[in-house]
Amino acid sequence: MAKQFGIIFGCLALGELLALIPGLGIPGSILGMLLLTVLLERKIVNPETIKPFCRFLIANMAFFFIPPGVALMLYFDLIAAEWLPITVATVVSIVIVFLITGRLHQYLHKLFKHHNHPHGHH
Repeated sequence: MAKQFGIIFGCLALGELLALIPGLGIPGSILGMLLLTVLLERKIVNPETIKPFCRFLIANMAFFFIPPGVALMLYFDLIAAEWLPITVATVVSIVIVFLITGRLHQYLHKLFKHHNHPHGHH
């Protein structure tokens, strides 16, 4: 379990270090996740190696929501006062993310379909 922990949190730590590069503007957690993805993709890390630890993290995911949930309770008065703009911003953000994700998926699907069949043969 220590090796699995080291791989996952090592990627996170490297991502956090990379995030310190001025002007990069990408959160360390995202960079760490991308690093882990590259290591898995290149078969440098075997998915079976980290699978048990990942299952443990997923099984205990609710635990990670406790601190933000408690912190959120400190702002109930602000949330109550500004519920409409918060709700509108949330709904608009969700719709934008869905639209961009859908369009990107369609674009990439078309691109890879064309790339795999350059002469139009399916």
